[in-house]
Amino acid sequence: MPASLTPSTPYVDLDREAWTRLSASTPLPLTDADVDRLAGLGDPIDLAEVDAIYRPISRLLDLYVEATRGLHQASSTFLREDIVATPFVIGVAGSVAVGKSTTARLLRELLARWPATPRVQLVTTDGFLYPNAELERRGLMERKGFPESYDRRALLRFVSKIKAGRPEVRAPVYDHLTYDIVPGREIVVQRPDVLVVEGLNVLQPARPTAEGTSNLAVSDFFDFSIYVDARTPDVRQWYVDRFLSLRSTAFADPESYFHRFAALSDDEAVARAEHLWDTINAPNLEQNILPTRSRADLVLTKGRDHSVERVRLRKI
Repeated sequence: MPASLTPSTPYVDLDREAWTRLSASTPLPLTDADVDRLAGLGDPIDLAEVDAIYRPISRLLDLYVEATRGLHQASSTFLREDIVATPFVIGVAGSVAVGKSTTARLLRELLARWPATPRVQLVTTDGFLYPNAELERRGLMERKGFPESYDRRALLRFVSKIKAGRPEVRAPVYDHLTYDIVPGREIVVQRPDVLVVEGLNVLQPARPTAEGTSNLAVSDFFDFSIYVDARTPDVRQWYVDRFLSLRSTAFADPESYFHRFAALSDDEAVARAEHLWDTINAPNLEQNILPTRSRADLVLTKGRDHSVERVRLRKI
């Protein structure tokens, strides 16, 4: 099916076959070993999927980076100043367990192999969650991952410094094993060609202030944004499947915050995972994450088997 040209939508809508045809002239620099290394737990992906879906995305982004550099040069010429170019920032959003982390890692690897963007860094917004002690103090531990559980001011300062062209910007580090911020550890971002920012709520709009005016949103600093989408029942099942797998991997580590779940039976683990999904992740998805899908420049819609079925690209 060709790309949809319906004028009533701001997107060009392509099915998998139409999107895959766009990769014909794009090199694929990854190997099976690379894909295995980058795939997340519970997010099965192979080289064929990377070839069909992510290779064209990397080429599209390569073109966007080049076009943005052209705009930068035009601005510098107009202002008669030699202004240092800032990193091209890509936001990747989506639900827990939908595969957005794998998408972000694949894009980092693919883009770093293009001649124009050899320096690509990835930062997740998990590092900007409040530490568990602060979440406990605020009564937010059961709302971890909701917008209010993040230090949004710190995150905004981070991305604004990136787009200001600061030579070095630092971000906190989050440990998924201990389920908490790591004191004293930081990620140092040193003016890369491309910065990928991945997180649940990165496409949230600005929040009104008490005076009725709007603040800046993190997405205001993005040059391009991607939303990884899937039907909610499928994501729920993927979350449960991942929880079951984690019992014998991360949960088995005595240092894990979730070590108490390692000894659960299958039935107990399923019940616990479904409870966590239904009381925390589903409300966050429905109230905060899913409503931001229409703000993305590119929407990847996955089927039940995790493969991307449709791609929607915002018209320019």
